[in-house]
Amino acid sequence: MKLKVHHASVAVERGDITEWEVDAIVNAANSTLAMGTGVAGAMKRKGGVIIEEEAMRQGPIEVGAAVLTTAGNLAATHVIHAAAMGPDLKTDATKIGAATKSALQLAEKHRITSIAFPGLGTGVGGFPPASAADAILTTVLDHLKSGGSTLRRVIFVLYQDEAYKAFTDALKRASAVK
Repeated sequence: MKLKVHHASVAVERGDITEWEVDAIVNAANSTLAMGTGVAGAMKRKGGVIIEEEAMRQGPIEVGAAVLTTAGNLAATHVIHAAAMGPDLKTDATKIGAATKSALQLAEKHRITSIAFPGLGTGVGGFPPASAADAILTTVLDHLKSGGSTLRRVIFVLYQDEAYKAFTDALKRASAVK
């Protein structure tokens, strides 16, 4: 499933976000920036502890904020750590939307052209994938529709079946109202 918004393509893919060759992959972070489990843990295992060390030197951060680090041994160039939850690992649509917006602002600041997002909050955060998809996708589409973005490719890379279906359905709804 793919949607074109101005000069950018928005797509939903099934897979492991740690394997994507993009300028930046987004980490579903907590505000301490410790990378223990879920997407963060996978990034640390595959990319190296340097990612977590670099992130934690910039933290802790507010829920909804984001920081940028190198990507270590990952295929991506950078990791954007978007804090969608606090140390309690709980989240909601407002926090997820704010973290998404901060990730996009950081991408623009660093002139990133391709970015891959996971289903922020849908793993460790336990937030319903359909609600997360709506919050993230709305934020990304609003950002792209405002024009002038450096982003040319936005990919939602989902590992779990339920999240993949939720993001695909949300993108279909968005393309119907485009």
